[in-house]
Amino acid sequence: MKIGIDSYSFHRFFGEVYPHQKEPSEKISYIDFLEIAKQMNVDGVCLESCFFTDYSKEYLSQIKNILDTNNFDRVWAWGHPDGLEGGKNEKEFDEMLQSFEYAKHIGAKVMRVVGSSLMFRHEPHEPQLERLASMFKKAAVTAKQYDIKMAIENHIDFNSDEILWLLQEVNSPYLGVNLDTANFIRVLDDPVKATEKLAPYVYATHVKDVAVQTNVPADTWHFFASVPAGKGLVDIKSIARILKNANYEGFLAVEIDSLHPDYEGDDINVVKQSLDYLRKL
Repeated sequence: MKIGIDSYSFHRFFGEVYPHQKEPSEKISYIDFLEIAKQMNVDGVCLESCFFTDYSKEYLSQIKNILDTNNFDRVWAWGHPDGLEGGKNEKEFDEMLQSFEYAKHIGAKVMRVVGSSLMFRHEPHEPQLERLASMFKKAAVTAKQYDIKMAIENHIDFNSDEILWLLQEVNSPYLGVNLDTANFIRVLDDPVKATEKLAPYVYATHVKDVAVQTNVPADTWHFFASVPAGKGLVDIKSIARILKNANYEGFLAVEIDSLHPDYEGDDINVVKQSLDYLRKL
Protein backbone atom coordinates (compact mmCIF):
# COMPACT_ATOMS: atom_id res chain seq x y z
CA MET A 1 0.00 0.00 0.00
CA LYS A 2 1.22 3.50 -0.81
CA ILE A 3 2.29 5.89 1.96
CA GLY A 4 2.44 9.66 2.14
CA ILE A 5 2.28 12.78 4.28
CA ASP A 6 -0.45 15.29 5.00
CA SER A 7 1.03 18.78 5.03
CA TYR A 8 -0.83 19.49 8.28
CA SER A 9 1.91 17.49 9.98
CA PHE A 10 4.01 20.65 9.60
CA HIS A 11 1.29 23.11 10.61
CA ARG A 12 3.56 24.96 13.05
CA PHE A 13 6.04 25.61 10.25
CA PHE A 14 3.25 26.88 7.99
CA GLY A 15 2.26 29.39 10.69
CA GLU A 16 -0.57 27.68 12.60
CA VAL A 17 0.64 27.33 16.18
CA TYR A 18 -1.78 26.26 18.90
CA PRO A 19 -1.84 28.35 22.09
CA HIS A 20 -0.12 25.55 24.03
CA GLN A 21 2.67 25.17 21.44
CA LYS A 22 5.92 27.00 20.79
CA GLU A 23 6.67 28.99 17.66
CA PRO A 24 9.13 27.16 15.41
CA SER A 25 12.48 28.72 14.60
CA GLU A 26 11.70 28.75 10.89
CA LYS A 27 8.80 28.80 8.45
CA ILE A 28 8.32 26.74 5.29
CA SER A 29 6.48 27.14 2.00
CA TYR A 30 4.78 24.48 -0.09
CA ILE A 31 7.90 24.28 -2.25
CA ASP A 32 9.85 23.45 0.92
CA PHE A 33 7.25 20.90 2.03
CA LEU A 34 7.38 19.06 -1.29
CA GLU A 35 11.16 18.91 -1.07
CA ILE A 36 10.81 17.36 2.41
CA ALA A 37 8.34 14.84 1.01
CA LYS A 38 10.78 14.00 -1.78
CA GLN A 39 13.60 13.45 0.71
CA MET A 40 11.32 11.19 2.77
CA ASN A 41 10.66 9.11 -0.36
CA VAL A 42 6.87 8.99 -0.06
CA ASP A 43 4.28 8.08 -2.68
CA GLY A 44 1.77 10.83 -2.05
CA VAL A 45 0.98 14.12 -0.36
CA CYS A 46 -2.17 15.75 0.94
CA LEU A 47 -2.04 19.53 0.51
CA GLU A 48 -3.99 21.56 3.04
CA SER A 49 -5.46 24.53 1.19
CA CYS A 50 -5.43 26.67 4.35
CA PHE A 51 -1.65 26.99 4.03
CA PHE A 52 -1.70 28.27 0.45
CA THR A 53 -1.06 31.99 0.09
CA ASP A 54 -1.26 31.98 -3.71
CA TYR A 55 -4.09 30.36 -5.66
CA SER A 56 -3.07 31.68 -9.05
CA LYS A 57 -2.96 29.31 -12.01
CA GLU A 58 0.74 30.05 -12.37
CA TYR A 59 1.59 29.03 -8.83
CA LEU A 60 -0.66 25.98 -8.82
CA SER A 61 0.89 24.92 -12.13
CA GLN A 62 4.30 25.17 -10.49
CA ILE A 63 3.09 22.94 -7.66
CA LYS A 64 1.63 20.48 -10.17
CA ASN A 65 4.94 20.30 -12.03
CA ILE A 66 6.74 19.35 -8.81
CA LEU A 67 4.08 16.77 -7.99
CA ASP A 68 4.30 15.29 -11.48
CA THR A 69 8.11 15.28 -11.52
CA ASN A 70 8.15 13.28 -8.28
CA ASN A 71 5.23 11.08 -9.37
CA PHE A 72 3.35 12.02 -6.21
CA ASP A 73 -0.20 10.87 -5.70
CA ARG A 74 -2.10 13.88 -4.36
CA VAL A 75 -5.16 15.05 -2.43
CA TRP A 76 -6.37 18.65 -2.26
CA ALA A 77 -7.59 19.27 1.30
CA TRP A 78 -10.30 21.88 1.83
CA GLY A 79 -12.07 22.88 5.01
CA HIS A 80 -9.70 23.39 7.92
CA PRO A 81 -10.65 24.21 10.61
CA ASP A 82 -14.47 24.33 10.62
CA GLY A 83 -15.53 23.60 7.06
CA LEU A 84 -19.25 24.07 6.43
CA GLU A 85 -19.88 24.68 10.15
CA GLY A 86 -22.48 21.95 10.37
CA GLY A 87 -24.16 23.11 7.17
CA LYS A 88 -24.76 26.68 8.30
CA ASN A 89 -22.09 28.49 6.30
CA GLU A 90 -23.22 29.13 2.71
CA LYS A 91 -20.14 31.27 2.00
CA GLU A 92 -17.87 28.36 2.84
CA PHE A 93 -20.02 26.12 0.64
CA ASP A 94 -19.32 28.45 -2.30
CA GLU A 95 -15.61 28.39 -1.43
CA MET A 96 -15.69 24.60 -1.34
CA LEU A 97 -17.14 24.55 -4.85
CA GLN A 98 -14.43 26.97 -5.99
CA SER A 99 -11.84 24.59 -4.59
CA PHE A 100 -12.66 22.02 -7.26
CA GLU A 101 -10.92 24.37 -9.68
CA TYR A 102 -7.81 24.48 -7.49
CA ALA A 103 -7.83 20.69 -7.12
CA LYS A 104 -8.07 20.41 -10.90
CA HIS A 105 -5.06 22.71 -11.37
CA ILE A 106 -2.80 20.47 -9.28
CA GLY A 107 -4.14 17.29 -10.86
CA ALA A 108 -5.92 15.94 -7.76
CA LYS A 109 -8.68 13.39 -8.22
CA VAL A 110 -9.73 13.53 -4.55
CA MET A 111 -10.59 16.57 -2.43
CA ARG A 112 -10.85 16.26 1.35
CA VAL A 113 -13.82 18.21 2.70
CA VAL A 114 -15.00 19.15 6.19
CA GLY A 115 -18.65 19.29 7.16
CA SER A 116 -18.35 20.34 10.79
CA SER A 117 -15.73 20.37 13.55
CA LEU A 118 -15.12 20.10 17.26
CA MET A 119 -16.49 23.65 17.58
CA PHE A 120 -19.97 22.28 16.80
CA ARG A 121 -19.79 18.79 18.28
CA HIS A 122 -21.98 19.74 21.26
CA GLU A 123 -24.72 21.18 19.05
CA PRO A 124 -27.51 18.77 17.98
CA HIS A 125 -26.10 16.46 15.32
CA GLU A 126 -29.24 15.52 13.41
CA PRO A 127 -29.93 19.04 12.07
CA GLN A 128 -26.27 19.38 11.10
CA LEU A 129 -26.31 16.10 9.20
CA GLU A 130 -29.54 16.95 7.40
CA ARG A 131 -28.16 20.33 6.29
CA LEU A 132 -24.90 18.72 5.20
CA ALA A 133 -26.72 16.03 3.23
CA SER A 134 -28.52 18.75 1.27
CA MET A 135 -25.27 20.62 0.63
CA PHE A 136 -23.31 17.56 -0.45
CA LYS A 137 -26.05 16.42 -2.81
CA LYS A 138 -25.61 19.75 -4.60
CA ALA A 139 -21.82 19.57 -4.39
CA ALA A 140 -21.83 16.06 -5.87
CA VAL A 141 -23.15 17.55 -9.12
CA THR A 142 -20.10 19.83 -9.33
CA ALA A 143 -17.79 17.01 -8.26
CA LYS A 144 -19.09 14.87 -11.13
CA GLN A 145 -18.49 17.71 -13.60
CA TYR A 146 -14.87 17.92 -12.47
CA ASP A 147 -14.57 14.15 -11.95
CA ILE A 148 -13.06 14.84 -8.52
CA LYS A 149 -14.27 12.82 -5.55
CA MET A 150 -14.99 14.47 -2.21
CA ALA A 151 -13.76 12.74 0.95
CA ILE A 152 -15.41 14.00 4.14
CA GLU A 153 -13.26 13.84 7.25
CA ASN A 154 -14.41 12.91 10.75
CA HIS A 155 -13.15 16.25 12.07
CA ILE A 156 -13.74 15.54 15.78
CA ASP A 157 -17.43 16.02 15.12
CA PHE A 158 -19.36 12.91 14.02
CA ASN A 159 -18.98 9.23 14.81
CA SER A 160 -18.81 6.52 12.16
CA ASP A 161 -22.55 5.74 12.26
CA GLU A 162 -23.36 9.39 11.60
CA ILE A 163 -20.89 9.60 8.73
CA LEU A 164 -22.26 6.39 7.27
CA TRP A 165 -25.78 7.85 7.42
CA LEU A 166 -24.57 10.96 5.59
CA LEU A 167 -22.89 8.92 2.85
CA GLN A 168 -25.96 6.77 2.34
CA GLU A 169 -28.27 9.78 2.36
CA VAL A 170 -26.24 11.60 -0.30
CA ASN A 171 -25.83 8.32 -2.19
CA SER A 172 -23.21 9.47 -4.68
CA PRO A 173 -19.89 7.91 -5.72
CA TYR A 174 -18.54 11.46 -5.57
CA LEU A 175 -18.80 11.59 -1.76
CA GLY A 176 -16.69 9.23 0.31
CA VAL A 177 -14.52 9.38 3.43
CA ASN A 178 -11.21 10.83 4.47
CA LEU A 179 -10.57 8.35 7.29
CA ASP A 180 -8.78 9.97 10.23
CA THR A 181 -7.66 7.06 12.38
CA ALA A 182 -7.40 9.05 15.63
CA ASN A 183 -10.28 11.51 15.44
CA PHE A 184 -12.72 8.66 16.04
CA ILE A 185 -11.09 8.09 19.43
CA ARG A 186 -11.62 11.76 20.18
CA VAL A 187 -15.37 11.26 19.81
CA LEU A 188 -15.14 7.97 21.76
CA ASP A 189 -15.66 5.76 18.72
CA ASP A 190 -13.49 2.71 18.03
CA PRO A 191 -11.22 3.34 14.98
CA VAL A 192 -11.11 -0.31 13.87
CA LYS A 193 -14.88 -0.77 14.06
CA ALA A 194 -15.31 2.59 12.30
CA THR A 195 -12.99 1.48 9.51
CA GLU A 196 -14.92 -1.77 9.09
CA LYS A 197 -18.11 0.24 8.52
CA LEU A 198 -16.59 2.88 6.25
CA ALA A 199 -13.87 1.01 4.33
CA PRO A 200 -15.86 0.72 1.06
CA TYR A 201 -16.23 4.51 1.03
CA VAL A 202 -12.66 5.53 1.90
CA TYR A 203 -10.99 7.75 -0.71
CA ALA A 204 -8.23 9.24 1.48
CA THR A 205 -6.72 8.85 4.94
CA HIS A 206 -5.05 10.60 7.82
CA VAL A 207 -2.98 7.99 9.62
CA LYS A 208 -2.69 9.46 13.07
CA ASP A 209 -1.82 7.76 16.35
CA VAL A 210 -2.51 9.23 19.78
CA ALA A 211 -1.77 8.68 23.44
CA VAL A 212 -3.28 10.21 26.56
CA GLN A 213 -1.52 13.18 28.10
CA THR A 214 -2.26 13.72 31.76
CA ASN A 215 -1.46 17.41 32.04
CA VAL A 216 -4.66 18.64 30.36
CA PRO A 217 -8.36 18.13 31.22
CA ALA A 218 -9.94 15.03 29.72
CA ASP A 219 -12.50 17.11 27.79
CA THR A 220 -9.75 19.02 25.94
CA TRP A 221 -9.51 17.97 22.29
CA HIS A 222 -5.78 17.27 22.53
CA PHE A 223 -6.13 15.10 25.65
CA PHE A 224 -5.47 12.41 23.04
CA ALA A 225 -2.22 13.83 21.66
CA SER A 226 -0.24 12.82 18.57
CA VAL A 227 2.57 10.26 18.86
CA PRO A 228 4.50 8.32 16.19
CA ALA A 229 2.38 5.75 14.37
CA GLY A 230 2.52 2.44 16.22
CA LYS A 231 3.31 4.06 19.57
CA GLY A 232 -0.21 4.91 20.68
CA LEU A 233 -3.75 3.65 21.09
CA VAL A 234 -4.70 3.17 17.44
CA ASP A 235 -4.48 -0.31 15.94
CA ILE A 236 -3.10 0.95 12.64
CA LYS A 237 -2.09 -2.51 11.45
CA SER A 238 -5.67 -3.76 11.64
CA ILE A 239 -6.95 -0.61 9.94
CA ALA A 240 -4.43 -1.00 7.10
CA ARG A 241 -5.47 -4.63 6.66
CA ILE A 242 -9.16 -3.69 6.47
CA LEU A 243 -8.42 -1.02 3.86
CA LYS A 244 -6.30 -3.42 1.83
CA ASN A 245 -9.06 -6.03 1.87
CA ALA A 246 -11.50 -3.33 0.75
CA ASN A 247 -9.22 -2.58 -2.25
CA TYR A 248 -8.44 0.94 -1.06
CA GLU A 249 -6.62 2.68 -3.91
CA GLY A 250 -5.30 5.78 -2.16
CA PHE A 251 -2.30 6.21 0.11
CA LEU A 252 -1.83 6.13 3.88
CA ALA A 253 -1.12 9.76 4.73
CA VAL A 254 0.74 10.36 7.98
CA GLU A 255 -0.71 13.26 9.94
CA ILE A 256 0.22 14.76 13.29
CA ASP A 257 -1.50 17.64 15.01
CA SER A 258 -0.96 18.45 18.69
CA LEU A 259 2.14 16.52 19.68
CA HIS A 260 2.29 14.66 22.97
CA PRO A 261 4.63 16.41 25.44
CA ASP A 262 7.08 13.50 25.13
CA TYR A 263 7.65 14.51 21.48
CA GLU A 264 7.17 18.27 21.68
CA GLY A 265 9.17 20.11 19.03
CA ASP A 266 10.17 16.90 17.27
CA ASP A 267 7.68 17.15 14.41
CA ILE A 268 9.93 15.95 11.60
CA ASN A 269 11.24 12.92 13.49
CA VAL A 270 7.70 11.91 14.46
CA VAL A 271 6.74 11.98 10.77
CA LYS A 272 9.83 9.94 9.87
CA GLN A 273 9.15 7.37 12.59
CA SER A 274 5.54 7.10 11.42
CA LEU A 275 6.60 6.52 7.82
CA ASP A 276 9.10 3.89 8.94
CA TYR A 277 6.34 2.11 10.84
CA LEU A 278 4.04 2.12 7.81
CA ARG A 279 6.80 0.79 5.59
CA LYS A 280 7.26 -2.14 7.98
CA LEU A 281 3.55 -2.96 7.66
